[in-house]
Amino acid sequence: MEPMDIVGRTKEDASLPKATMTKIIKEMLPPDVRVARDAQDLLIECCVEFINLISSESNDVCNREDKRTIAPEHVLKALEVLGFAEYREEVCAAYEQHKVETIDTVRSGKWSSGAEMTEEEALAEQQRMFAEARARMNGGAPAPKQSDPDTQANVNS
Repeated sequence: MEPMDIVGRTKEDASLPKATMTKIIKEMLPPDVRVARDAQDLLIECCVEFINLISSESNDVCNREDKRTIAPEHVLKALEVLGFAEYREEVCAAYEQHKVETIDTVRSGKWSSGAEMTEEEALAEQQRMFAEARARMNGGAPAPKQSDPDTQANVNS
């Protein structure tokens, strides 16, 4: 019988993307150092086991606080409990960088401007985009970028 984790899947089901992990391993080493494939596999397994360990302890910390969702603070506390307190500062810095990158991605994404539109503006933009798509399909020129919603509705009728 295989060992089971808390969600009922075997530990062998949990893995990390090999190509990404291999790239990380190679980036951490000098260019003239080579790593055997079985050593890469072992490093990947160590990473998976470390993630399992931190996740399990984070869950324990979360439960002790009577919370239902593991928060970043629980992960940081788990690092301390498991004897990895010296990594706390680096982990916090990586987390802050992740938050900044995530905010930048959301702000520059296609959907960020839609949240700031009124319903009428969103409808007008949708109609404009439909008109451009129809024009492209029919081999015609695209509709003008800024058009009056009433005029655009008459064009689409």
